[in-house]
Amino acid sequence: MMRTFCRHYPEYLMEAAGLGILMIAAAVFTTLLQHPISPIRQAISDPLLRRALIGIAMGITVIAIVYSPWGKQSGAHLNPAITLTFFRLGKVQPWDAFFYILAQFIGGLLGLVVAARLLGMAIVHSTVNYVVTTPGAAGVIVAFIAEIIISFGMMLMVLFVSNNRKWARYTGIIAGVLIATYITVEAPFSGMSMNPARTLASAIPAYIFTAIWVYFTAPFLGMLSAAEIYVRLMGRNAVKCAKLHHQNHKRCIFNCGYRKQLLNGQWLLYDRLPDHGARN
Repeated sequence: MMRTFCRHYPEYLMEAAGLGILMIAAAVFTTLLQHPISPIRQAISDPLLRRALIGIAMGITVIAIVYSPWGKQSGAHLNPAITLTFFRLGKVQPWDAFFYILAQFIGGLLGLVVAARLLGMAIVHSTVNYVVTTPGAAGVIVAFIAEIIISFGMMLMVLFVSNNRKWARYTGIIAGVLIATYITVEAPFSGMSMNPARTLASAIPAYIFTAIWVYFTAPFLGMLSAAEIYVRLMGRNAVKCAKLHHQNHKRCIFNCGYRKQLLNGQWLLYDRLPDHGARN
């Protein structure tokens, strides 16, 4: 355990920072677009348009994290459900999975703490309320089903796109577009979590744990189901790595299925020796 931690702690810190930044962005953008004293909120009366703008802002934030130096090195999971799914697929070692998930929970909570200091009492207002995720008016069952669907869709996209040599470099962009779409369309049903660390980060300071079981079960069920379908369709060997962006010079700590070679300025990806991920 300690050997793994000492070798890979930079990636754990990057994961914590990534989700922390995401939570700060969620709180800031929600406050700007939803708080009644915000000039932007006063100028835009349509709730669907405001939600779409929040979605676009969050999608861009995710894209920026995935393609940042930290995201390129850690793989930018930012979500325990994604990490656990890649662990299930044999791409993440057990202790790496443990520390990734721990870092994500800690990073998300610290991000909310920072956001609360930045926003003051504005974050407490009912229109923001620490950006908690709770079931919408349609009820808990609908929220549960909705969370499974969006989690399933996200993971299936990640697997199909990141393992396609032509499209792999665009995985982060498509993930950002999906998140923007989900926030715009799905948020009224469940708050659009798809991420237990993100939900808990908001629930703790807000003291709101309504139907929290939904957000600790549905994302895992959806993503693990997507992985099962992908493996049945494409085979386990089709899953090359646990990174969302692999066309870079950063080290890879996973059970990586790529060997990178730079030729005429382009990265060529080949099947590689199985000990590559463990030795870097």
